[in-house]
Amino acid sequence: MSHDADHGADTSAAPHLDFAGTTPYEDYVQADVLTHLQHLRSDDPGEMVFLVTTQVMELWFTVIVHEWQTAAAALAADDVPAAVAALKRSVRELDALNASWRPLSGLTPAQFNSYRSSLGEGSGFQSAMYRRMEFLLGDKSASMLVPHRGAPRVHAELEKALHEPSLYDEVLRLLARRGHPVPRAVLERDVSRRYEPSPEVEAVWTQLYAGDESAELARLGEALTDVAELVWRWRNDHLVATRRAMGSKTGTGGSAGVAWLEKRAQKNVFPELWTARSHV
Repeated sequence: MSHDADHGADTSAAPHLDFAGTTPYEDYVQADVLTHLQHLRSDDPGEMVFLVTTQVMELWFTVIVHEWQTAAAALAADDVPAAVAALKRSVRELDALNASWRPLSGLTPAQFNSYRSSLGEGSGFQSAMYRRMEFLLGDKSASMLVPHRGAPRVHAELEKALHEPSLYDEVLRLLARRGHPVPRAVLERDVSRRYEPSPEVEAVWTQLYAGDESAELARLGEALTDVAELVWRWRNDHLVATRRAMGSKTGTGGSAGVAWLEKRAQKNVFPELWTARSHV
């Protein structure tokens, strides 16, 4: 259409092209900022896709944290439909996040080694936004704040998230308010510590799943399970991509690499939602 306008065609439907400053699109999206954040540290052509893919992952982490915080606030306000809507949005976003592994999934050791040294001691476990995701899932650890002591704002945000109820904590509080026998020890636990499975919570989910599948709380359980499944897939995709690129070598940042990721991949998110299924 703009091509036609350049040649004297009808311009009544042509887009507005003349702006006094930057375009409204740029003002809103900040594309110029985003597309100039890639500061390569090697001459290897593969480093660009590694860096951009990692930056895209960080943006998806930010969106998903927003969705889960929205869901947690809705649950605290007894608004289950709003919570489920946010969880369903996050499922689509987790799908997109997981697809981010595709550009990196075929890396050979030689290809990764060509720019791996550019990372220095950098490692994905140092991502503050990913840590906020993990905290919202109930996987709390005060030691994971240590890498961020040199960034006061980031450290403060993580410390706040550490001491706030997780998404699952808000789910369990909702279940208790709805009359389900969630133990007081679970409801009054120290939310800055990692959530540990409870047989009594498992029994609550068993009862809910044995009832009407269309009931509000059962649908909430399925939305949470969809999230948990995709988190598990994320961890496994990370494991496979890392194993393919570097085998069992020590990870960047001093982690155990594949061994660390294998341990992470074995953990279930919202554990009683999985174990309860054996009793229905």
